[in-house]
Amino acid sequence: MVYRHWLPFEKPVEELEKRIEELRSYSAEGASRYSEDIAKLDKKAKNLLRDIYSKLTPWQVTQVARHPDRPYTMDYIQYVFEDFVELHGDRLFRDDPAIAGGLARLDGDPVVVIGHQKGRTTKEKVVRNFGMPNPEGYRKALRLMELAERFSRPVITFIDTPGAYPGVGAEERGQSEAIARNLMRMSSLRAPIISTVIGEGGSGGALAIGVSDRIMMMEFSTYAVISPEGCAAILWKDGTKADIASRAMKLDASELLKLGVIDKIVKEPVGGAHRDLETAGKNLKNALISYMKELKDYPIGSIVEARYQKFRAMGRFTEPKK
Repeated sequence: MVYRHWLPFEKPVEELEKRIEELRSYSAEGASRYSEDIAKLDKKAKNLLRDIYSKLTPWQVTQVARHPDRPYTMDYIQYVFEDFVELHGDRLFRDDPAIAGGLARLDGDPVVVIGHQKGRTTKEKVVRNFGMPNPEGYRKALRLMELAERFSRPVITFIDTPGAYPGVGAEERGQSEAIARNLMRMSSLRAPIISTVIGEGGSGGALAIGVSDRIMMMEFSTYAVISPEGCAAILWKDGTKADIASRAMKLDASELLKLGVIDKIVKEPVGGAHRDLETAGKNLKNALISYMKELKDYPIGSIVEARYQKFRAMGRFTEPKK
């Protein structure tokens, strides 16, 4: 059987697929009489997977968003863009592998792509710092955004980080200043910006490349100011209550769409993007092309003003009249 990382709530499907693999091994040895049983079990497994994923809890969505096989920025770049050329360095300190970015084409149109990048193997995870950028990562992102502004190219960002790296060195080199500068600069950047949360969207580390004209989320991704475990540790001094915290935080795509924090949910294949990267990439590409065409119809001044007003309106409330 080909190894797959199973999530706890996928246990019933795992058992079925193990049985299917067992029957397939018999079939490969010439016992073709199992083909009908395989087809029935395969259909049952797919229906069960569809049923499970149609009613995931916020905590289960969080687990899917963190799935070790989930597509990362560089995976989507292969399926969404053409002629990608990666650029490195912040021109101040060093290159930060936790942020990947460069020049590319989307459906023939030149764009600048920026995204958090986690590692797949243990070695890559260490090199990429588990997708947690240092300040030089955000300064690299800012350099690429200003390059896009200079040459009138749209900016497309992919958000997937548990948060900015909180290490001593990062703080010494101005982590909070780097994030704040990105927020300020993106709010007035004279280039269209489209962001997509493809996995975890964690705190200021995510928002530092997320002040955008259009914000999308992959169906099974999350976007929040803190992790559910961190929230539970603060509220109840018990990180094991992450399930309860995730329900209160409204961190999944459907809740954030209702709140107006995001503009669109990008549909994922049944069982998550990691089960069918090609389909997930196609869905994301179509959504990006649609918003690109929409933003082309507006003058850049109107785009910048609408972006500013969009974020000013978030969290707005009115007090009841006495």
